[in-house]
Amino acid sequence: MKKILALLITALCCIAMLTACGSADDKDTANGDGTFVFKHGFDMDYPPYSYRNDEGEIGGFDVEMAKAVCDYLGWEYQSVPFNWDAKDAELESGACDCIWSGFTLNGREDDYCWSVPYSDNTQVIMVLENSDIKTLDDLKDKNVGVQTATSALDLLQGDEKEFADTFASLNQYDTYTTAVTDLQAHAIEAIAIDITAANYYMQKNEGLELLDETLSTEQYAIGFRLSDTELRDQVNEALAALAADGTVAEIAEKYPEIADQITLGK
Repeated sequence: MKKILALLITALCCIAMLTACGSADDKDTANGDGTFVFKHGFDMDYPPYSYRNDEGEIGGFDVEMAKAVCDYLGWEYQSVPFNWDAKDAELESGACDCIWSGFTLNGREDDYCWSVPYSDNTQVIMVLENSDIKTLDDLKDKNVGVQTATSALDLLQGDEKEFADTFASLNQYDTYTTAVTDLQAHAIEAIAIDITAANYYMQKNEGLELLDETLSTEQYAIGFRLSDTELRDQVNEALAALAADGTVAEIAEKYPEIADQITLGK
């Protein structure tokens, strides 16, 4: 009996190992007709890459690109919007197949299975136009905002912690939308933010500007579970094809605030 039980346990372990490194071909399908359902996990409030508008519709460069990848590969697209600080839990639970939402790979190279980079980015400081903050040094004793679980926060708590320690406070927000509202209300005096997101907010709101000095440069890519190398490879193949046929450039043209940062096909 013990030998039989041991054999059963061994067999179950083997099955688990075989299903761990998944591709679209061997994952479960949600619609029952054999079509793979690609569950796109993204920040619900990170324009212009991903967001939900006032009518409840999702949009953004990353959302359109994910849909284009699904069209190319014959997959069904499913949106999985979440609060950004829940991204790892959503990915590991299987609620989504990837984190694709202006996601910085720098400093996280070993934490995820990454796609090819598709966008350059820079970390900047956004202030009000009439602010007396003109340089990074002027942030000393100032109240600075940042979105939680972002690369800007990682930077200010990591390599630039000594610099951040000169602030009067570093205030974390669930979304940059809320941080911008507080900046306009003078509840904070500056925001550490990705330049692509900053460009979006400056287009939507008057009276905002960026300091000439920057904090760092980085790249965006799609983060998959470490075991999902085949799924990553399939998406990379689709991205290359969409760059070659002009689809990437066509989608990027809809988002002029980030068009120059998109690196696919260049």
